[in-house]
Amino acid sequence: MNMLAISLVNWNNGIVMIGIFAAVCISLVLIIIAFINSEKKK
Repeated sequence: MNMLAISLVNWNNGIVMIGIFAAVCISLVLIIIAFINSEKKK
């Protein structure tokens, strides 16, 4: 249980997870914008 508490306050792991989450969100937004722009060209 102590290892779980230590890993929950590990800022390095949190920064990596937030970075991955931000990258996924940005890529999804870019994909949606690309789909919207491709539909307007019809």
